[in-house]
Amino acid sequence: MTDDIDRILAQWAGERPDLDTEAMGVFGRIYRLARLAGDATERAYAGFGIARADFDVLATLRRSGAPFQLSPGALAASMMLSTGGTTARLDRLEKADLVARSPDPNDRRGILVRLTPEGRAIADEAVTAGLAEQQRLLAHLPAEERAQLSALLRDLLNGL
Repeated sequence: MTDDIDRILAQWAGERPDLDTEAMGVFGRIYRLARLAGDATERAYAGFGIARADFDVLATLRRSGAPFQLSPGALAASMMLSTGGTTARLDRLEKADLVARSPDPNDRRGILVRLTPEGRAIADEAVTAGLAEQQRLLAHLPAEERAQLSALLRDLLNGL
Protein backbone atom coordinates (compact mmCIF):
# COMPACT_ATOMS: atom_id res chain seq x y z
CA MET A 1 0.00 0.00 0.00
CA THR A 2 1.39 3.40 -0.97
CA ASP A 3 0.55 6.98 -0.11
CA ASP A 4 1.31 10.47 -1.41
CA ILE A 5 4.60 10.51 0.46
CA ASP A 6 5.73 7.34 -1.36
CA ARG A 7 5.00 9.08 -4.67
CA ILE A 8 7.03 12.12 -3.60
CA LEU A 9 9.94 9.91 -2.53
CA ALA A 10 9.79 8.04 -5.83
CA GLN A 11 9.98 11.33 -7.72
CA TRP A 12 13.05 12.35 -5.72
CA ALA A 13 14.60 8.93 -6.31
CA GLY A 14 14.14 9.42 -10.05
CA GLU A 15 15.56 12.94 -10.04
CA ARG A 16 18.17 12.61 -7.30
CA PRO A 17 19.02 8.96 -6.68
CA ASP A 18 22.00 10.12 -4.61
CA LEU A 19 19.70 11.39 -1.82
CA ASP A 20 18.66 9.35 1.19
CA THR A 21 15.02 10.44 1.58
CA GLU A 22 14.09 8.21 4.53
CA ALA A 23 13.84 11.20 6.91
CA MET A 24 11.65 13.03 4.40
CA GLY A 25 9.27 10.07 4.46
CA VAL A 26 9.07 10.01 8.25
CA PHE A 27 8.68 13.74 8.78
CA GLY A 28 6.43 14.22 5.76
CA ARG A 29 4.02 11.70 7.24
CA ILE A 30 4.27 13.21 10.73
CA TYR A 31 3.54 16.65 9.30
CA ARG A 32 0.52 15.43 7.32
CA LEU A 33 -0.81 13.46 10.28
CA ALA A 34 -0.43 16.49 12.55
CA ARG A 35 -2.34 18.67 10.08
CA LEU A 36 -5.16 16.18 9.57
CA ALA A 37 -5.49 15.43 13.29
CA GLY A 38 -5.18 19.11 14.19
CA ASP A 39 -7.89 20.10 11.73
CA ALA A 40 -10.23 17.35 12.96
CA THR A 41 -9.64 18.29 16.60
CA GLU A 42 -10.12 21.97 15.80
CA ARG A 43 -13.53 21.16 14.32
CA ALA A 44 -14.45 19.28 17.50
CA TYR A 45 -13.48 22.31 19.63
CA ALA A 46 -15.38 24.69 17.38
CA GLY A 47 -18.58 23.03 18.53
CA PHE A 48 -17.90 24.60 21.93
CA GLY A 49 -17.13 28.04 20.53
CA ILE A 50 -13.37 27.78 21.08
CA ALA A 51 -10.30 27.43 18.91
CA ARG A 52 -7.33 25.14 19.53
CA ALA A 53 -5.38 28.02 21.09
CA ASP A 54 -8.24 28.65 23.51
CA PHE A 55 -8.44 24.96 24.34
CA ASP A 56 -4.71 24.94 25.18
CA VAL A 57 -5.27 27.56 27.87
CA LEU A 58 -8.42 25.96 29.27
CA ALA A 59 -6.89 22.48 29.26
CA THR A 60 -3.67 23.67 30.92
CA LEU A 61 -5.66 25.24 33.74
CA ARG A 62 -8.00 22.25 34.01
CA ARG A 63 -5.26 19.65 34.26
CA SER A 64 -3.37 21.73 36.82
CA GLY A 65 -5.93 20.54 39.39
CA ALA A 66 -8.00 22.42 41.92
CA PRO A 67 -8.21 25.37 42.25
CA PHE A 68 -7.53 25.39 38.48
CA GLN A 69 -5.39 28.51 38.51
CA LEU A 70 -1.88 29.46 37.49
CA SER A 71 0.17 32.57 37.08
CA PRO A 72 0.37 33.86 33.51
CA GLY A 73 4.07 32.96 33.48
CA ALA A 74 3.43 29.37 34.55
CA LEU A 75 0.63 29.13 32.03
CA ALA A 76 2.87 30.44 29.24
CA ALA A 77 5.71 28.07 30.18
CA SER A 78 3.38 25.07 30.23
CA MET A 79 2.08 25.94 26.75
CA MET A 80 5.56 26.88 25.44
CA LEU A 81 4.30 30.35 24.48
CA SER A 82 5.52 33.87 24.99
CA THR A 83 3.81 35.87 27.71
CA GLY A 84 2.57 38.24 24.99
CA GLY A 85 0.90 35.41 23.10
CA THR A 86 -0.61 34.16 26.33
CA THR A 87 -1.99 37.61 27.19
CA ALA A 88 -3.90 37.81 23.91
CA ARG A 89 -5.47 34.41 24.55
CA LEU A 90 -6.34 35.34 28.13
CA ASP A 91 -7.98 38.58 27.01
CA ARG A 92 -10.21 36.66 24.60
CA LEU A 93 -11.10 33.96 27.15
CA GLU A 94 -11.78 36.50 29.88
CA LYS A 95 -14.23 38.33 27.59
CA ALA A 96 -16.00 35.00 27.04
CA ASP A 97 -16.14 34.47 30.84
CA LEU A 98 -14.14 31.25 30.59
CA VAL A 99 -11.23 32.50 32.73
CA ALA A 100 -10.88 35.20 35.35
CA ARG A 101 -7.85 37.12 36.54
CA SER A 102 -7.37 38.05 40.18
CA PRO A 103 -4.53 39.45 42.29
CA ASP A 104 -2.09 36.87 43.62
CA PRO A 105 -2.43 36.95 47.43
CA ASN A 106 1.22 35.85 47.74
CA ASP A 107 2.68 38.42 45.34
CA ARG A 108 1.45 42.03 45.30
CA ARG A 109 2.60 42.49 41.72
CA GLY A 110 1.31 39.15 40.46
CA ILE A 111 -1.99 37.91 39.17
CA LEU A 112 -3.53 34.49 38.91
CA VAL A 113 -5.63 33.13 36.08
CA ARG A 114 -8.35 30.66 37.02
CA LEU A 115 -11.01 28.74 35.20
CA THR A 116 -14.54 29.97 35.73
CA PRO A 117 -17.22 27.29 36.22
CA GLU A 118 -18.19 27.81 32.56
CA GLY A 119 -14.53 27.48 31.51
CA ARG A 120 -14.18 24.24 33.43
CA ALA A 121 -17.34 22.83 31.84
CA ILE A 122 -16.14 23.78 28.35
CA ALA A 123 -12.68 22.30 29.05
CA ASP A 124 -14.22 19.03 30.20
CA GLU A 125 -16.60 18.78 27.24
CA ALA A 126 -13.98 19.85 24.69
CA VAL A 127 -11.32 17.41 25.91
CA THR A 128 -13.85 14.59 25.69
CA ALA A 129 -14.85 15.59 22.14
CA GLY A 130 -11.24 16.12 21.03
CA LEU A 131 -10.14 12.74 22.40
CA ALA A 132 -13.09 11.02 20.72
CA GLU A 133 -12.01 12.55 17.40
CA GLN A 134 -8.37 11.50 17.93
CA GLN A 135 -9.46 7.97 18.87
CA ARG A 136 -11.58 7.83 15.72
CA LEU A 137 -8.53 8.71 13.65
CA LEU A 138 -6.53 5.88 15.24
CA ALA A 139 -9.33 3.31 15.29
CA HIS A 140 -8.12 1.38 12.23
CA LEU A 141 -4.87 0.50 14.00
CA PRO A 142 -4.87 -2.43 16.43
CA ALA A 143 -4.14 -1.52 20.07
CA GLU A 144 -0.66 -3.07 19.92
CA GLU A 145 0.29 -0.95 16.90
CA ARG A 146 -1.06 2.23 18.54
CA ALA A 147 1.11 1.51 21.60
CA GLN A 148 4.12 0.82 19.38
CA LEU A 149 3.54 4.02 17.41
CA SER A 150 3.28 6.04 20.61
CA ALA A 151 6.51 4.50 21.95
CA LEU A 152 8.38 5.17 18.70
CA LEU A 153 7.24 8.79 18.59
CA ARG A 154 8.24 9.22 22.26
CA ASP A 155 11.70 7.83 21.44
CA LEU A 156 11.99 10.20 18.49
CA LEU A 157 10.98 13.21 20.58
CA ASN A 158 13.29 12.25 23.44
CA GLY A 159 16.17 11.95 20.97
CA LEU A 160 15.61 15.50 19.79
